[in-house]
Amino acid sequence: MNDPAAFRPAAAGLSPLQFPFAGPPEAGTTLEIAPGIFWLRMPLPFALDHINLWVLRDGDGWTLIDCGLNSARTRELWEAIFGSLLATGNVNRVLVTHFHPDHVGLAGWLTQRFGVELWMTEAEFLTTHVNYAQLPGHTKDDTLALFLRHGLDSARAEVMRAHPHVYRRAISEPPAAFRRIMDGDRIGIGEHAWSVVTGYGHAPEHAALYCRELGLLISGDMVLPKISTNVSVWAEQPEADPLDLFLKSVDRYAQLPHDTLVLPSHGLPFRGLRARAAALHEHHAARLGEVLAACAQPASAAQIVPVLFRRALDDHQMSFAMGEAIAHLNHLLYQGRVARSEQDGLLRFVAV
Repeated sequence: MNDPAAFRPAAAGLSPLQFPFAGPPEAGTTLEIAPGIFWLRMPLPFALDHINLWVLRDGDGWTLIDCGLNSARTRELWEAIFGSLLATGNVNRVLVTHFHPDHVGLAGWLTQRFGVELWMTEAEFLTTHVNYAQLPGHTKDDTLALFLRHGLDSARAEVMRAHPHVYRRAISEPPAAFRRIMDGDRIGIGEHAWSVVTGYGHAPEHAALYCRELGLLISGDMVLPKISTNVSVWAEQPEADPLDLFLKSVDRYAQLPHDTLVLPSHGLPFRGLRARAAALHEHHAARLGEVLAACAQPASAAQIVPVLFRRALDDHQMSFAMGEAIAHLNHLLYQGRVARSEQDGLLRFVAV
């Protein structure tokens, strides 16, 4: 690919996003959006209440891309798909973009049901298992210890500790083996070749898929049309700068043709990839400016949360909000725009 900086125009200089589909397919049904490319949507029990999944014609069978959350409702909707579209051929493989439970949730169930391999990047496969096993650095207690160090109120932490959402329950038991995919791989699916384009910051080694012939990008969570994907610091890497990784990844996707039809995991398919990438840069630059202004006096990440999120947050949302606040502060720290101090186990940041 070319120099990413050459593909970072101001969003105002590009055409607005275009949405060729008025709405998603009904639950338990599919919508063909390009020859052999089918869109289905599964519900989520969160404020972000859905995930888009993709089924690709693969010779005389099918490739499934992402799986939905491990829930009775999602399995019920998959059964409807099995009895309609997928009744016309075998499932050949299950490919998962990254380890988050709405994506990998039913991968174990699907691969076992059809006796097929799970295709995934290595970091995402291993992170799935580490979280499923609740190994050190990936437990709720570890996460809350990080957040308490960054100023989360102890009473709110205890409420979050009791929240029923647990990764191990959100996914079916993952397969013990997988087929590794890597950045730059070309995967033949049916008559077309799809290139793996990895992205970072949202997940360890997120895999998007680009088909030049069809002009399609299955973007997963890396490029969404209306919201910026969550970019957080978590307990296993408290000193990480995932926002830097995310913005550099966005630049890579912006090198693809502007009229690429983007198939995101949330929201509607859209065209206008470079405009969206530029808008994401502008969004985070604005948020960083607001965070920096809020650090005129020493501030913890918990005090930055209402700067970034101007609404009431439930316990599930608060976890992501804390991670994102730390990510923005760490980014400013590495840029030399804030300094960090620790007193009595509490971290604070101040503008320099």
